[in-house]
Formats: sequence, C-alpha cells, structure tokens
Amino acid sequence: MTEAFYTDKARVRASFEKAAASYDSAAVLQREVSDRMAERLQYIKFQPQVVLDAGAGTGYGAAQLRSQYPEARVLELDLARAMLQASRAKQQSGDGLLKKLFRPSLPWQVVADIERLPLADASVDMIWSSLAIQWVNVPDKVFAEFRRVLKPEGMLMFSTLGPDTLHELRDAFAGIDRATHVNQFIDMHDLGDALMRAGFAEPVMDMEKIVLTYGRARDVMADLKAIGAHNATSGRGRGLMGKHAWQRVEAAYEDRRRDGKLPATYEVVYGHAWKGSGKKLAKVSDDGRQVIEFVKKPPRAE
Repeated sequence: MTEAFYTDKARVRASFEKAAASYDSAAVLQREVSDRMAERLQYIKFQPQVVLDAGAGTGYGAAQLRSQYPEARVLELDLARAMLQASRAKQQSGDGLLKKLFRPSLPWQVVADIERLPLADASVDMIWSSLAIQWVNVPDKVFAEFRRVLKPEGMLMFSTLGPDTLHELRDAFAGIDRATHVNQFIDMHDLGDALMRAGFAEPVMDMEKIVLTYGRARDVMADLKAIGAHNATSGRGRGLMGKHAWQRVEAAYEDRRRDGKLPATYEVVYGHAWKGSGKKLAKVSDDGRQVIEFVKKPPRAE
C-alpha cells in the first residue's frame, strides 16, 4: 500500500482524542450521513438484540440505534477514549435524545480498533459503522473482523468516504510539495470486492455526493481539525507549511468559488450485507460468481 493511502493509526487516535470537545460543533456531515443511514433502517425488517456501533464517536448514531431498536443492547466502540467519554457525559447530563434513550444499566462502551475487535465470535446481531472505515488501512481486515463477530444471518450496515472526497482541497494542494495533504479514500467497487472476499452475502453498495460550502479555504481546514479529521497519511508533511505556500493553496481554491461560496465535496459510500447462512445466500451470476448490487441513487437536494 502506498504512503498516499496508508493511515497512521497513532495519528488518527491522537487527533480524535484532541477533537472530542469540539467534534459536535463541526460534525455537520457526520450527523447528516448518520441520519441518512438511519432512514435506510426503516426499510429493513430486522430486530437485533445486540448492536455494535463501530466507530461511535460522541454517540449520535448510538442514540439513533437505541431509538430504532429500543429492546436492543447497543455497544459503542471507538478508537478514542475521549470520544466515548463525551458520549457518556451527554447521556448522563440530559442532552436531548441521548438522555431520553440512555439506560443506566446498559452503558456499553469499549475503546478499541475496529480492525482488532475485542469481541467473541458470533456475539452481535448487527454492526453499524458510520464514517469510520475510511480510517482503516486494509478493508479486507476490518470486514473479516466484522463477519467474525456477527451471528449467523447478522447484518452489516456502513458508510464511508470515496476517492472524490475533498477533491477541491486536494487539487488546491497539488504541486505545492511532494507530501500528501489530504487523506485518500478507497473506491466503492473495491470495497464491494472486499466484502465478497470476506464472505458477506447479498452486498449492496451505493454512493451520493454531499457538498458543504464555506467562506474561506481555511474554514474547510478548521472544520476538519475540529472533528479530528487531520491528514493521517504516512506521506504527510511533518512541519508547518510556509505562509507563501498557504497563499498559493488559497489562491488555487478560490478558482472553485461559486455564488460567493467555496465547495467541499464529500463522496459518501453506503453499503450493507449479511453474514451468509441458509437464509441469506449470495446472489450468483450465470458463471458462478457472487454478484454485488450497485444502486444508483437519484440526486438529492442538499
């Protein structure tokens, strides 16, 4: 794997630890994607008893899962302890939906890497992972772990980011130096292939683009910093970028300005699949290969 894609996990953990206090103020995209994932649950007839929120952050998705499955136990798992502490603090302080849905007898939380789950085989009915898989280095490894801990007929639902994410910012940095300045993301089709290699059945993938707008290029960077989404590639620069270089980046980004705003595009990839069993068989093509269903989503108003 090239340095452009390889993620420094220590850097990822440290960034999210520092960002726990500011995360909710800037996590507009994260809440929107979680909301859209939750909408999809309405169309899937499934009643899990144990749900793993893999990459739970400050608990927004976990609250939605408790609302959707009030009888289920929801385990919040995250790489950063401070994120889980922020979730617990909101639950205990009475922060709206989280307070309503929090049950003191079931404050399940664990600090762990989703590529190395500290869970027993076949121990959860459903895995929900919203915008976390983009931080892993090898999707095969995390999908193998997900399948290992799922019970037979268990469901995986996830969202992640595709390669067009932040392409405006990446283009603005192009030619500044040889370092990588923006995280790189894996293509939807490659993720679908990884699901198949891991042994998941009935994989369904789709993608949509969500565009946030900003007044200045530095505002984009400020939001990324606030949610802990720093550049974590091994090929990143190790020192501060000079004033002249940053001015070149800002000038290049300005070429993208439309209607007075600068766009920041996020390619959001959604997927769900089942742990294969007698009732959940993979779709097979005429030549005997498993079929991945790629759904083309209609444009959605932002």
